[in-house]
Amino acid sequence: MEVNVYNIKGEDTGRKVALNDAIFGIEPNDHAIYMDVKLIMANRRQGTHKSKERSEVSHSTRKIGRQKGGGGARRGDLNSPVLIGGGRVFGPKPRDYSFKLNKKVKALARKSALSYKAQNNAILVVEDFNFEAPKTKEFVALLNNLKVSDKKLLLILPEPNKNVYLSARNLQRANVETISGLNTYNVLNAGVLVFTEKSLSAVDSALV
Repeated sequence: MEVNVYNIKGEDTGRKVALNDAIFGIEPNDHAIYMDVKLIMANRRQGTHKSKERSEVSHSTRKIGRQKGGGGARRGDLNSPVLIGGGRVFGPKPRDYSFKLNKKVKALARKSALSYKAQNNAILVVEDFNFEAPKTKEFVALLNNLKVSDKKLLLILPEPNKNVYLSARNLQRANVETISGLNTYNVLNAGVLVFTEKSLSAVDSALV
């Protein structure tokens, strides 16, 4: 599959680049995508939730009612889970939600996500560019020139670029990522992917 190369003014340069079929042309594996996105979201969880159980609630241990004949559930003291203010039964405890996923599955998930974007014609390639200084106005002009200002955009760079990153930081619908930080969730969450020529060649070496 070939796509046109544009400059930052949104003009077609007349050149085309081929998307690697081993990355952008595979049969997507939905289960691999599911597992990788589940891993990414699980790793974002703090896992600091906690509620007090019966032994941790600070109340008197005096028995507050008869064992039988009250017409309700048995309860010993004010720590009982059947009372308001008592301890919680099987409440949440701090835990780590992360789990292991094989590298090949992660790579397959990223390839599958990129293949979906290629099938939907949601990939643009622009010439390599740089900003002399952080300018949000220049980044907005780039989006307007490429006619993607109304979409959620993910710009993929071959390496960190502070000026480009800072130029896009205040834009709610635009994100900048490097090849090394590219993951399945970011790809699927974007409406359109914008690669630079160098990042497109770098993704081949990163995923093939």
